[in-house]
Amino acid sequence: MRSLILLWLLVCVSLASAQGQTTNSIDANYFYGSILNHNKDISHLIKGHPAGVILSFNTHTYGFKRWEQAFNYPDYGFSLIYHNPDNDVLGTNIGIHGHYNFYFLKRSLFFRVGTGISYASNPFDLDENFKNNAYGTKLLNSTYFMLNYSRQNIIKGFGIQAGVSLIHYSNGNVKAPNSSTNSLTATLGVSYELAYQNNPEYQQNDYSKYTEPIHINLVLRAGLNESDFIGTGQKPFYILSAYADKRIGYKSSLQVGADFFYSKFLEAEIDYVAAAFPTRGVTGEEDFKRAGVFIGHELHFNKLSLITQLGYYVYYPYDFEGRIYLRPGLKYKVYKNTFASVSLKSHGAKAEAIEFGLGIRL
Repeated sequence: MRSLILLWLLVCVSLASAQGQTTNSIDANYFYGSILNHNKDISHLIKGHPAGVILSFNTHTYGFKRWEQAFNYPDYGFSLIYHNPDNDVLGTNIGIHGHYNFYFLKRSLFFRVGTGISYASNPFDLDENFKNNAYGTKLLNSTYFMLNYSRQNIIKGFGIQAGVSLIHYSNGNVKAPNSSTNSLTATLGVSYELAYQNNPEYQQNDYSKYTEPIHINLVLRAGLNESDFIGTGQKPFYILSAYADKRIGYKSSLQVGADFFYSKFLEAEIDYVAAAFPTRGVTGEEDFKRAGVFIGHELHFNKLSLITQLGYYVYYPYDFEGRIYLRPGLKYKVYKNTFASVSLKSHGAKAEAIEFGLGIRL
């Protein structure tokens, strides 16, 4: 833990030196709470109270770019999280995240969204740790949300903050098992402005209305995942998506489109269920391919955007978690009309796959 804090401080100092001394801050939050019983399969893992620290480096914005003014001058940065669930079966988690802070109530309240990768010290092992059905791999997707009341720069750059956080760990069904955990915690922390006497003034400009015509997008997504039946093996999947988007303002776009799913893990599951559970009525001849239609929204932060899509399977020969699916994710404009994306496809709170995509906007 000491090594983690020292490394974080060294990185913060180097970044602050490289970027100047007018736009950066650091904060440290201690958290303590409980793991939510979101899934009956992890009831045996809810014993202690998770605790840990969130160490963050923030870069402030002042409206020199249009997107900064559109979102009320947010911060962006990175976070290190040390998470101890007080349970030897789960082990500990250490992760790094990218995050944004969005401010409200005259900048006295901020909402943080962070996502990244976490290392789990004691994942599932069939022989040595079979009770840990929450984490099937050592590397997990980690997402956290923080709502803090903040008083910044009270005395010579130092401030205080307190609130609540929700910390989520999952491997996106890359490998079974993947019941995941959600920790709801209270947070208490301190902040420090690295150059509190020299911050720029917030810029305010009048921008013209932003419009774009309708565009067609083509996206190829792929990855690996596994059925919930342990031992069926990791299989590749491919998804071809086509959709139209319409920019309805500087911050938002609406989408409508269709997906074709080629998911080999379903083929393995169909074979397994047909052989192991003959009373379920699965013959083994069912088609593992699916097709769906969806509507979506895209929230634009400069070259980065947040996508949320809600879909419905119109071709659905095998019943897997219901006909409705969700796809939250991130999209990044790589060059002109090309983009990369990472998203989580799920059915309610049940993850199916982490999708990595490349696309073109025509």
